[in-house]
Amino acid sequence: MGIRFILMVNKQGQTRLAQYYEWLTLEERRALEGEIVRKCLARNEQQCSFVEHRNYKIVYRRYASLFFLVGVDNDENELAILEFIHLLVETMDRHFGNVCELDIMFHLEKAHFMLEEMVMNGCIVETSKANILTPVQLLEKT
Repeated sequence: MGIRFILMVNKQGQTRLAQYYEWLTLEERRALEGEIVRKCLARNEQQCSFVEHRNYKIVYRRYASLFFLVGVDNDENELAILEFIHLLVETMDRHFGNVCELDIMFHLEKAHFMLEEMVMNGCIVETSKANILTPVQLLEKT
């Protein structure tokens, strides 16, 4: 298993989307999110986008007002995860038209649906934007 969790967080540190691929209690999730968000948001743009925390490697990237944080196993390829984050943002951009925090807040189910099309049980299973967005577009027609 590669990806353990995906978080989308705004600049104030508020979690807008959280998807976990391993079981953690609500208290553990809350504590983990708080620690990781504080650690990542405190870093400046000159520092690299990889942080080790507990038994995870955190790969993050900022797009506009949103931080995309992905927790992975220590043996996972950081650059591949950065590419995955970019693909996720491009896919959401294609659907929402320049995705922003409000798009995630008001269309949370669509954001989760896109993630579920891309990642299954912590493994990336789909990288085609067209294949990811087709089911979402079909849902909108009904």
